[in-house]
Amino acid sequence: MDSSPPQEQHAETRLVTSGRDTKAQKGFVNPPVFHGSTVLYPTAEDLHAHRGEFTYGRHGSPTTKAFQETLMALEGPQCAGVGIVPSGLSAISTTLLSVLKTGDHLLVCDNVYRPSRNFCNGMLARYGIETAYFDPMIGAGIDKLFKQNTRAVLVEAPGSQSFEMPDIRAIAEVAHARDALVIDDNTWATPLYHRSLDQGVDISMQAATKYIGGHSDIMFGTISANAKAWPMVAEGIRLLGVCAGPDDVFLALRGLRTLSVRLAQHHRSGLDMARWLAGRPEVARVLHPGLETDPGHAIWKRDFTGASGLFSIVLKPAPQKAVDTMLNTLKLFGMGFSWGGFESLAIPFDCDAYRTATKWAPGGPTLRLHIGLESVDDLKADLDRGFAALKAAM
Repeated sequence: MDSSPPQEQHAETRLVTSGRDTKAQKGFVNPPVFHGSTVLYPTAEDLHAHRGEFTYGRHGSPTTKAFQETLMALEGPQCAGVGIVPSGLSAISTTLLSVLKTGDHLLVCDNVYRPSRNFCNGMLARYGIETAYFDPMIGAGIDKLFKQNTRAVLVEAPGSQSFEMPDIRAIAEVAHARDALVIDDNTWATPLYHRSLDQGVDISMQAATKYIGGHSDIMFGTISANAKAWPMVAEGIRLLGVCAGPDDVFLALRGLRTLSVRLAQHHRSGLDMARWLAGRPEVARVLHPGLETDPGHAIWKRDFTGASGLFSIVLKPAPQKAVDTMLNTLKLFGMGFSWGGFESLAIPFDCDAYRTATKWAPGGPTLRLHIGLESVDDLKADLDRGFAALKAAM
């Protein structure tokens, strides 16, 4: 008799099979959407004891349970729980409020999502929590920035505009030696391509608005935590009263079921476009950790199993008017402040105004691109027309 432990199923299988109970669902493949606030108790004794799998709509339903079980299966064995919140920014703010208190010190990667920075400099500062920013490439050198009251480190791997790749393993080793938590914004790769809880992260957050939703039609956030951090996160969610609507939970669960096939296409198309752009005469540099020439490539190759469709390019010097002409010429690349959906996007950006630990001086205009699910040949033709317009406007 084989006494070896059962082999963990592949992520693609777990995404399809987890969180499903077709018997309880009367044979239907998908769980129903439970719209409800009130949960009735059969007896007074049950009411007094708060006895029951579900107690109130804000605290969960069979729909949210199915989503949580599926995401936990994707996060891996280190995941002790998943919290559901109404947006990616809510995932960040809820996490930080759950683990920090007045007098604490927080270390934050300098390439972090700008609204995360705004929350730290605004709300956390108002509550007497100090935030210090560090170079994303600091690695184990972060040890010098710790104070006696440093409670947590927030990283984003890679940064969703400038794409530096922090060494999470090295940072986590230092942080845990100081009894500090490590928090990761894992939206870019998702747990499908980066199981950050396995890399020493205590809390992994996502703007599930992006790749988990996958269709640009929901606002949604998730917070996954290990056994050490989950009680704090669960309490924070309960005390803050955050939750997501049942229809968005259902759409997020539907997105999870197809995440592996969609993200594989984003990965292939994104790298194809990045390599093509690296050879364009108008492009000075491509910021994509999946490229062998990228400074963060070795860490990406070590810790990640794939890349998403989001990266940036640095154009050779050009006036803003010419760049705007290029953007206005594009037909397949829309201009909008999101990513992770089926459509391709292009936006200009400049990190200079919100960097404090590092200097942002790329040497030319910068564009962030999201490569959607369109044909890469058509996307290249669209950008080719845009570059022609750029040169004509110089």
